[in-house]
Amino acid sequence: MEANGSELKICGLMKTTLLDFPGHVACTVFLGGCNFRCPFCHNAELLPMDIPAEYTEQEIFDFLKKRGATLEGVAITGGEPTLQKKLPEFIRKIREDYGLKIKLDTNGIDPAMVRKLIDEKQLDYVSMDIKAAPENYAAVCGVKESALHFDRITETKDLLLEGKVPYEFRTTCVGGIHTEADFEAIGVFLEGAERYFIQAYKNSDRVLNPLAGFTEPKVETLKKYRDIVAPHVKHVEIRGVDIEL
Repeated sequence: MEANGSELKICGLMKTTLLDFPGHVACTVFLGGCNFRCPFCHNAELLPMDIPAEYTEQEIFDFLKKRGATLEGVAITGGEPTLQKKLPEFIRKIREDYGLKIKLDTNGIDPAMVRKLIDEKQLDYVSMDIKAAPENYAAVCGVKESALHFDRITETKDLLLEGKVPYEFRTTCVGGIHTEADFEAIGVFLEGAERYFIQAYKNSDRVLNPLAGFTEPKVETLKKYRDIVAPHVKHVEIRGVDIEL
């Protein structure tokens, strides 16, 4: 399932962020269209494949030309960026013409594109979402097993574990969805990974299914999940809440 059209579906721009690209002052470009329908998604408005673009590529390039001196990188997120066939060309131009680093967010659905970008040294950081335990993945992503393509997700995960580019894995922890068993399985799935972050779900009427009864996880729960994963991953951290670790 790829986005159609000769231009990227650029549906949002955050002009400055200190959070989206670890260690760098960056802007964030949001691409529309996603193959998943996670009910707790905070970017629900970006999911439809036929979403209209809000920016042209040239408008983004004009912005980078104007603001590039104050930026160190561009974080590209979505939606799911790798569904866009023109993504490699877009990234290449940003790096070559504006000298900026690139961080890519992905759900792992297109390992071939991620491998191509890594092999061509077009990425400086990759953040891959891990939605749940493998056996619960389809349900949590809101898709049928036949549409999940978990083998591709596993391939992307294994590609990042090769360590050719700095990376992190992350899971948005949602009360009412995730359990200890999920994080036990996630730890095994990510055995030997460098970095893993558990992000706390935040209540919002902007999520895809705001009436589902999801809750924000308690700090004690997040710590428990962190400790479950810690034996398998070199660095495990909690994001989204202020806690004493």
